[in-house]
Amino acid sequence: MGKPTRPPTTRTARQAVERASTGVWRSPLRGPWLTSVLGVVLLVGMTLLFVTGLLSYAAYNPGLSPVNDKTPDKGLLGFYLFPWPTHPRWLYRLTQGLHVTVGIALVPVLLGKLWSVLPRLFELPPVRSVGHALERLSLLLLVGGALFEFATGILNVQLEYVFPGSFYPLHFYGAWVFFAGFVAHAALKLPRTVRVLREHGFRARLRTHDTEPDRGSGLVAERPAEPTVSRRGALGLVGGGSLLLFATTAGQSFDGWPRATALFAPHGGREPGTGPGAFQVNKTAAAVGLGRRDLVDGWRLDLVGRGRTVRLTRADLLALAQHRADLPIACVEGWSTSDQAWQGVRLRDLAALVGYGESGDGPPGVLVESLQTRGAFRRAALRDNQVRDPRSLLALRVNGADLTPDHGYPARVIVPAAPGVLNTKWVARMTFGELV
Repeated sequence: MGKPTRPPTTRTARQAVERASTGVWRSPLRGPWLTSVLGVVLLVGMTLLFVTGLLSYAAYNPGLSPVNDKTPDKGLLGFYLFPWPTHPRWLYRLTQGLHVTVGIALVPVLLGKLWSVLPRLFELPPVRSVGHALERLSLLLLVGGALFEFATGILNVQLEYVFPGSFYPLHFYGAWVFFAGFVAHAALKLPRTVRVLREHGFRARLRTHDTEPDRGSGLVAERPAEPTVSRRGALGLVGGGSLLLFATTAGQSFDGWPRATALFAPHGGREPGTGPGAFQVNKTAAAVGLGRRDLVDGWRLDLVGRGRTVRLTRADLLALAQHRADLPIACVEGWSTSDQAWQGVRLRDLAALVGYGESGDGPPGVLVESLQTRGAFRRAALRDNQVRDPRSLLALRVNGADLTPDHGYPARVIVPAAPGVLNTKWVARMTFGELV
């Protein structure tokens, strides 16, 4: 009788499983080093996206009024909310421009990282221990959350609302799910990443075609195929793709010829029209069903506060003290304009017309309502610090000419550092002190 075969040890069985799972993935480029390099880029980039995304959410002032709050069930997730400042005037233009432009530029890096870890995503058995189960769960949240966030974000930038429900709660809650997985994964993998990058210098590993030592990563092919590209070429492909997307997106944050380079942005191309009103808009008057009858013939502005109502015509507003403020417009889709020269009546002066300031008290917040009858932000609330800023205007003119209908004629709000949707166009009613 032959000698009985000894059952394989747990370690041997695990190694056999890892060999089987990596056998179909034969690229010699995969390994801890490439995964670590791409992971470090994503660590920095994803953290920037998460922080700027939270800042964008805070800029909408969801804690100010249910009118602004698109995620009323957020609970503890709104722990960080703070009164959004009005200084510097370009704050939202910077934070949201970074959020969208960097997010799009990171798409090739994300795809490259997913490609580099494909063997781990399909490894068998899927769960080997409690610790391994937790790691797999964090991976599920990480990969699923990242794909969801990038998909909804890119669709929103393209003004394609094909996902079920509102973009705002989907993207907000999705961001927290993703970041939970991201933090857990980073905590598990960062020490290993640092060790791999320290032991294998960047330039040395970049030059070699040699297969990396496995180190138990499960990424290195058991029988690697012949290389068709170097690691330098692989990183060049990823970096080149990111630079291309950056170059064809960043232009939407500027005026003039750079905007024409934003090939994949809805607000790329030439400026709309000519003259003083030749700068970007999101919604036109026609798109929301407003015509001459609404904007000219019967338009009046109602100011409400402290139990009184003041009704003004456009001529009445022009007769009040006029002020100028040079401010940009920045939108959640990432596009923005340079400073435009707005002229109109200060919001705090309008508050004074209904009694605020008579007893030495400053103006409160205001609920602004538009003539448009549909849309998520036809009503928007502004904080008291926004109303009190001397640059916050009910604008009647821009760049030396009357507002065009698409820019909000006969009157629109313009506030420094506020998201574009809070700069309400076609204003019909302003209620000071009531933000419900």
